[in-house]
Amino acid sequence: MSPGEKLDPIPDSFILQPPVFHPVVPYVTTIFGGLHAGKMVMLQGVVPLDAHRFQVDFQCGCSLCPRPDIAFHFNPRFHTTKPHVICNTLHGGRWQREARWPHLALQKGSSFLILFLFGNEEVKVSVNGQHFLHFRYQLPLSHVDTLGIFGDILVEAVGFLNINPFVEGSREYPAGHPFLLMSPRLEVPCSHALPQGLWPGQVIIVRALVLQEPKHFTLSLRDQASRAPVSLRASFTDRTLAWISPWGQKKLISAPFLFYPQRFFEVLLLCQEGGLKLALNGQGLGATSVNQQALEQLRELRISGSVQLYCVHS
Repeated sequence: MSPGEKLDPIPDSFILQPPVFHPVVPYVTTIFGGLHAGKMVMLQGVVPLDAHRFQVDFQCGCSLCPRPDIAFHFNPRFHTTKPHVICNTLHGGRWQREARWPHLALQKGSSFLILFLFGNEEVKVSVNGQHFLHFRYQLPLSHVDTLGIFGDILVEAVGFLNINPFVEGSREYPAGHPFLLMSPRLEVPCSHALPQGLWPGQVIIVRALVLQEPKHFTLSLRDQASRAPVSLRASFTDRTLAWISPWGQKKLISAPFLFYPQRFFEVLLLCQEGGLKLALNGQGLGATSVNQQALEQLRELRISGSVQLYCVHS
């Protein structure tokens, strides 16, 4: 992108916020675009051995005085004989009626993955892949624009995601795979093995950040002979996204172009019988046909181009 050139206007639903790694607690940050139904916030970290309590607050603003309203206060407590979680709402400087959940699935000295999945009327929380609680809002979700993390917690990563658009209500937390595999960054080009090939219902997830001076980005699925039945390619010269076949066929994808310098993105590919479906930043964008036999023979996911890679999952 040339100096002074403006980004194309993109709907809020297509914009994703870059992940944050190892923030210093207390940590307060703006939630890009605010919260809305379908938004998911992922918190990955460790509970210290001497932890007493920590809290995750979804706030309406970030002022210090007066204290902002808190639509959802998530507060694990470890210093009592029976560790538990307190959830509440702060409105006009006053706490509302609290809700308590026993049988806390977090332990001192252990790592964790917490997912906050926001719906129209309530938030659902899972801990380490298991649903833990749900809490009904007492303030409008649209007023929430700030995330605050406080207390005894070591945070490894905070991610801001959209739910998997391919799932029709059967799974509550479909795309909450950790950002940290071995380190905050994966080497590019990246080769990811697919030992069993692809099968119907399998979802491939790729999360990355476009570099400052991008040249290209390609995601290809290859068989044992290194042939790619289909590839997904972003062109930075003409700002197009396309399916590319081994025979040079090019099928353009009609969607806002998301691949700009320093912009974060998430690609989801759903394998189904006879083809692949594509979603970008939680929005379904169409499909391409691939022979089912060819899909079953795929053994490698290869990613190349001008990106900083955070997560690859299949």
